Amino acid sequence: MNDLRIPEKKFRPELEGLRAVAAILVAVYHIWFGSVSGGVDVFFVVSGYLITTSLLSRIDREGTLRFFEYILGLARRLLPAAFTVLLFIVAGSYILFSESRWDQIVSETFASAFYFQNWELAFNAVDYLAQNNEASPLQHFWALSIQGQFYLLWPFVIILAAFIAKKVLKTPLRKTLLAVLVTIAVASLAYSVYITTVNQPWAYFDTFARVWEFSMGGIVALLIPYLTLNRTLSFLLGWTGIAIVAFTGMLLPVSTVFPGYAAILPVAGALLVIISAQNGGALGVHRIIASKPFVTLGGMSYAFYLWHWPLLIFYYQYTGAESVSLRAGAFLILMSFLAAAFSTWIVERPVRGMKVKTPLAQVKLAAVLLVFIIPAVSLNTIWAGNIEETTTASTHETVDTEDHPGARVIHENVEPAPDQEPLPTFIDIRDDLPSYYADHAFTNFDDSTVRSESYGVTDNPDYTIALVGGSHSGHWLPALEEVAEDFDIQIDTYIKNACRFTDDDEDGRLNEPCMEWNEKMIDELEENPPDLIFTTANIGAEPHVPPGFVNQWERMEDITEIFAVRDTPRMEEDIPDCLEQEEDPSECAVERSEQLADELPWEYEESGPFPDNVTFYDFSEYFCDDETCDPIIGNVIVYRDYHHLSSLYSRTMAGPVEEALRDVLEETNDE
Repeated sequence: MNDLRIPEKKFRPELEGLRAVAAILVAVYHIWFGSVSGGVDVFFVVSGYLITTSLLSRIDREGTLRFFEYILGLARRLLPAAFTVLLFIVAGSYILFSESRWDQIVSETFASAFYFQNWELAFNAVDYLAQNNEASPLQHFWALSIQGQFYLLWPFVIILAAFIAKKVLKTPLRKTLLAVLVTIAVASLAYSVYITTVNQPWAYFDTFARVWEFSMGGIVALLIPYLTLNRTLSFLLGWTGIAIVAFTGMLLPVSTVFPGYAAILPVAGALLVIISAQNGGALGVHRIIASKPFVTLGGMSYAFYLWHWPLLIFYYQYTGAESVSLRAGAFLILMSFLAAAFSTWIVERPVRGMKVKTPLAQVKLAAVLLVFIIPAVSLNTIWAGNIEETTTASTHETVDTEDHPGARVIHENVEPAPDQEPLPTFIDIRDDLPSYYADHAFTNFDDSTVRSESYGVTDNPDYTIALVGGSHSGHWLPALEEVAEDFDIQIDTYIKNACRFTDDDEDGRLNEPCMEWNEKMIDELEENPPDLIFTTANIGAEPHVPPGFVNQWERMEDITEIFAVRDTPRMEEDIPDCLEQEEDPSECAVERSEQLADELPWEYEESGPFPDNVTFYDFSEYFCDDETCDPIIGNVIVYRDYHHLSSLYSRTMAGPVEEALRDVLEETNDE
């Protein structure tokens, strides 16, 4: 035997049925369980099987891979439905979503249109600024992006295998391709296991952590001519496989442990179904999923997947519901099927039937595809331009402190001007960030490198303040910058997102890089001691000072002073979104008693004792009155999300911060 048998290219109705099962599972888990099913992994396996079979059949028929023809053939299948849905999402999002979400949706629309949405979400998954992004109507395009990247990659994999077979090993193509696919699968799975352990949110969207799933489909496509199982075994394996596919989402927390080892489960289930269909008998699972209803649904599975997610997100946005009832979920599934039927039969099939063999046919098809592409991309581009124009105009406006005094209404007892729209604007507020973000002078989740940048007076300052900790330390930088000129202060930022200045993970929310960063921070501060460390004294509504904080302060006792401020209150809702949805801003306020204990954290009986170098300060009066913590103070929006101060409000805190620091800095100077 000189070569592997040719995998037969024929319509396999059970594969369409398997895709139908996967699509239904994805929708059911999303709609009613708010979780992930593992159905996408099944799509990847089936795609790997089909595209490997298709490309090899093309080589057998034509002796070559006509790449441009291949790409056009894929485009006529994928793009009409995808860009119809994108156009719907852009229009619907403009109507339904608040201005503070527009920039995210515009960015993700471009990412989805050009098949890099998975990377957009991967970077956001490790980007602290994106952690408060609500689910967008485009989030599901991550899987389509990976699939599109796979479709572009796979011809080159086969070309590589052909080169190795002909020029290097002098072996048959299919045997060589099998070895290449096994190598890719092993390497990708090993990487997937590693990156899932190190950084699971990134791994979930990482193409290279998913390639092994497509490879497994290709491997089975090459081996299936040799796999002859008896009827009983096929029957058992088939039903076992479909059960695995159906219940993976219940057995595993897919969204938090995939891909890695865990993804082997749905991949194995899909492979068992494919293999068993060769000889499953009259009662085999393939008889059911190859039936006409499943095949029909399988033919619409791509469009159904495209439609179900934006319809679900728009439902949440329109109704304000936090969950979906049985009746509402059934309605959403029905609407998804109707939209999918329209996309498949009216939009996709006429284009799918167009020829790609001749240059004239290719030009005609390209022109038709542009008819679908241009409206969605153009509308999104116009929207992006309007956002940029509005943002640029508002950025160059000078904030009138009389109209927008912010915290000055409390500190200086001034009256805010009536009938003023609050600032920052809803379009700008997500980007109203401390300076260190623009300068990339911070350390992210999976990094332990100490990064620093100096602000304020950097030429022979009288004082140096180290701003140390997580983002709840960092959002005080704008206030400190306002104070810097008066006191001749240099501010050195040492900020690690989702971390704190501590040597103990008290609440289990810190990762290993955070603890490593803390050790390096101590070395840095000992080597270059500041006059004062500005940091947080507690965590959110927790009533006490964590022992890990105190341990770090003690290590600095003979080196510098500590200025520890009470943590700012958390809000219950994303403030920009809430303010846009509610006519009365008080609807977005929270009860003070829920966010701030009556007793100061450093006076709590479980706190302390504290070293002599610590000064505590409580700025809570600038966020909460006796009853509530308010989202707007002095015509300035206090928070840019749930719990981070807007930089504008932080700047208006300059007066209270200057007053609090004066005595500490002067005492330091005397020493």
